[in-house]
Amino acid sequence: MINRRTQREHMCILLFQKEFYDEKDMPEQMDLYLADVAGMTPELTAAMEERAAQIMEKAAEINGKIDQVSVGWRTARMGRVELAIMQVAVYEMLYDDEIPQSVAINEAVELTKKYCGEQSSGFVNAILGKLAS
Repeated sequence: MINRRTQREHMCILLFQKEFYDEKDMPEQMDLYLADVAGMTPELTAAMEERAAQIMEKAAEINGKIDQVSVGWRTARMGRVELAIMQVAVYEMLYDDEIPQSVAINEAVELTKKYCGEQSSGFVNAILGKLAS
């Protein structure tokens, strides 16, 4: 079984991939990516693909929320990895009642440390913290 932290990490990777593929190609790309993830069940694959589609559908709204609280940086200028991580976190904060905001923020910061570094994690933490207040 894949835990939520690992699912969240794969969700960020799926969202990052949208930077490289046309929207119409994303379902196939998600299938290909998730097929290689150890422990992925058909049910979990379907759930993750559905969640990724929901986040992508709300991306403009989510990016708008991020833009409202970021000073001097708009989502168009942000690193794509950081943005994908924040999109997952903001989606969880706004639309997933099962995940406390503090958990969404902490997980996003940890993923940012893993993939982007310390300075980026502070930036992500500040943005998400402003959204949580």
